[in-house]
Amino acid sequence: MSEAQNTPSRKRRLPATYYNMITMAGATIAAIALGLIVFLVVLEATATEHNPYMGIVAFILLPAFLVLGLIIGAFGVLRQQRRRRLGLPSTEKLPQIDFNNPAHMRATLFISVTFVIFLAMTGFGSFKAYEYTESDEFCGTLCHEVMQPEYTAYSVSPHARVGCVKCHIGSGAEWFVKAKISGMYQVYAVLFDKVPRPIETPIANLRPSRDTCEQCHWPAHFYNEKLVVHDYYGYEDENTHWKLHLLMKIGGGGDEGPAKGIHWHMNINNDIEYVATDEKRLEIPWVKSTRADGTVKIYRDVEADFEDADLAEHDSRHMDCIDCHNRPTHHYNPPAKLVNHAMSLGRIDPTLPGIKGLVVDLMSEEYESTPEALAGIETGMREYFGEEHPELVASRPDDLERSIATVKRLFSTNIFPEMKVSWRDFPDHIGHLTTPGCFRCHDGNHETEDGEVLSRDCNICHTIVAQERKDGGKYVSLDAVEYVHPEDIDEEWKETNCSECHEG
Repeated sequence: MSEAQNTPSRKRRLPATYYNMITMAGATIAAIALGLIVFLVVLEATATEHNPYMGIVAFILLPAFLVLGLIIGAFGVLRQQRRRRLGLPSTEKLPQIDFNNPAHMRATLFISVTFVIFLAMTGFGSFKAYEYTESDEFCGTLCHEVMQPEYTAYSVSPHARVGCVKCHIGSGAEWFVKAKISGMYQVYAVLFDKVPRPIETPIANLRPSRDTCEQCHWPAHFYNEKLVVHDYYGYEDENTHWKLHLLMKIGGGGDEGPAKGIHWHMNINNDIEYVATDEKRLEIPWVKSTRADGTVKIYRDVEADFEDADLAEHDSRHMDCIDCHNRPTHHYNPPAKLVNHAMSLGRIDPTLPGIKGLVVDLMSEEYESTPEALAGIETGMREYFGEEHPELVASRPDDLERSIATVKRLFSTNIFPEMKVSWRDFPDHIGHLTTPGCFRCHDGNHETEDGEVLSRDCNICHTIVAQERKDGGKYVSLDAVEYVHPEDIDEEWKETNCSECHEG
């Protein structure tokens, strides 16, 4: 009897075609990936703080390895089946390890130690890579030219210590996966220079603010009023200084208080829906208000060419924080606002004759690049004062140098010629001075069928408690001061949107 006949056959639970090195390698990869997925899912479910980038590993990277392992395993099975049809051996002799054999022992130890070291290094490297992809530097500097405006504006914003992923993705895997799928095209656009200049805004698929902003800012707990002081300077040689003291009716409320003020729009008992006919959401011809008691009111812009039949052609949007606070972080301010603030702080010397008008004009010029702009601003300021006020150049060089440095810094953090980014293409819907803002709806033209109008009365949102006028007079009243325009334009300011003159 032959040796083969004396060898007892081992019962195998799977078909013979499954027993080959290719299929076993694929099954090993798939099993490891599946185990890691289960581990990370459990870790995410039990964590007190959810990390948005956990999804890239658990729901994108590891499943890819799982599928790869299954494909490799299936290829091994199909290969063996083909060999059987061709009359070739359909199974392979699997390797046998004999620990009594010194050569086998040394090889096994070497492979095992090497595998453990490789696994540890891979784990450490993956963790560091994961940690980097979670950082703001990754979001803002990897594609330096493309993201420079956003990252620079973010770095000097009130949200500079809030991670990018906290707002753009939030917690949980669902929106992380959506963001990364969208990011695939963004990678392609950067690699092949298909990025629009400037980057289009608003972001169409941005996560609702209730899942991001409202994790820190809770509209139901906004109350009462807030005093805001605005400094303004004239464009004449004297740079005439005047102020407005506004009592902003922040409002809010909900179960903890009455619904009122600006944040009435975000009250949990009110639902505001609107239709915008342009991409930047500046033209809003249709607004729907639904109260907690079921009362529904529809306001239509009587001057807009928009009928009910047009609703089917436009997507309606439920109003949330971002519809007013649309530039909470990546804020590109107009030159006049920047200069007014810098002059109020003394960083641009307000006693330099004509400095307000000069700087606003220089910053508003169209430049091809940032270096060109900075050089043009410095040259323009030096030439102006050298020609018009040479005595100041000699007697107050430090004031001039400080002002030049401040203007260059303001330009560098707000205007980016290479990406064609400036305040012009990124309107801020807060207020109504340089953009329509509140007047997109509260323009006096939106009416219901029974004649109820969305008022354009400024006192709905704020009360002017003091105004320091250009003539030196100061008017104060807690019951509200009637606004007087700094320039003599009669009552025109009551009928014309501020942004029509102040758009920059």
